[in-house]
Amino acid sequence: MTEEAAKRRKIRQGRVVSDKMDKTVVVAVESYGRHPLYGKAVRRVRRFKAHDEQNTCGVGDTVRIVETRPLSKEKRWRVMEVLSKGGRR
Repeated sequence: MTEEAAKRRKIRQGRVVSDKMDKTVVVAVESYGRHPLYGKAVRRVRRFKAHDEQNTCGVGDTVRIVETRPLSKEKRWRVMEVLSKGGRR
């Protein structure tokens, strides 16, 4: 991978909400914004399926994910690093 290609990849940080699949985790990424008409702060949550090669992530962990080539029908992200362990084990 060239340095140029690495700069273009999107990186997100979120919390693992499911680890029931083999080598796959579901990561919830929260973003905050204002409602376009009323101005109230709104929390938006997107859920991404990410590849976890060693099955190291658990529910509640905070992870950083990076965009990658399509790995399956819905999997387009890969776990880059585990920032903090948390939740149940």
